[in-house]
Amino acid sequence: MGTDPLKEDGGLDGRQSDAEDLRLFQTAAHPCGYWPERSARDLVIDPRDPRLPRLYPRALEWGFRRSGDLVYRPQCQSCHACMAVRIAVARFVPDRSQRRCLQRNAGVDGRVLPAQRTHEHFALYQRYLAARHPQGGMDGHGAAEFDQFLIGEWSDSRFLELRDAVSHHLLAVAVTDLTADAMSAVYTFYDPDHADRGLGTLAILRQIEWARREGRDFLYLGYWIAGHGKMDYKRRFSGLEGYDGNAWRTLHFDADGGLLPADEPISLPVPGLRRLSKRSP
Repeated sequence: MGTDPLKEDGGLDGRQSDAEDLRLFQTAAHPCGYWPERSARDLVIDPRDPRLPRLYPRALEWGFRRSGDLVYRPQCQSCHACMAVRIAVARFVPDRSQRRCLQRNAGVDGRVLPAQRTHEHFALYQRYLAARHPQGGMDGHGAAEFDQFLIGEWSDSRFLELRDAVSHHLLAVAVTDLTADAMSAVYTFYDPDHADRGLGTLAILRQIEWARREGRDFLYLGYWIAGHGKMDYKRRFSGLEGYDGNAWRTLHFDADGGLLPADEPISLPVPGLRRLSKRSP
């Protein structure tokens, strides 16, 4: 039996017991949010665990993601398409298209605010869902759903506002979690009337700039799925790394967007979740 890397580095926050008694719940099957014809299941860290603020940075390294107060990752029996990805900030260099996006939006101001809903934020969120995800199950979200989905009670989160520098019109909001050495792009919503400005890409570029200013190493982007049109933009960011279930590796793509054979691991393996306690609710 191999050496447990969690024990080698002293466990979470220096305490092995944090991982040894971690409770993980597996959800029932539900419709997949990416492939409607498929069913999905998630692995969820016990949302009642008071250590979640301390566990969260390591959970990101394990390929988990936050939605409200839930920290989860896909755990499907017959599909392994979702790959957690992150940008190594120091290795990111914008390509020609991304430089054009920055130039096109040179007149956009960014402002970092506490993660608190305003009427303006909520109105933009509703317009975005109605235009981008009609009948997707989220377009009926009210204020309570907004808070439940985007604002966690325990997470260190911020809203990155993007506004037109002249008119001060709110163009986009990027919900961003902060940890000691990383950021996580939780969700971005923007004005659908300005979709041609590439506001989703702009939000990530501004988050990368923000992370670089503050000396953070990674920007987590959630999941990438090969061949999925709505996920394709993520592979266009240089310095992209993917978590294969054991370690993070630099990702390379061919001219058609296909994933090339992986490099050697660029980080020490993180502990496999099979070693942690999985219990039914």
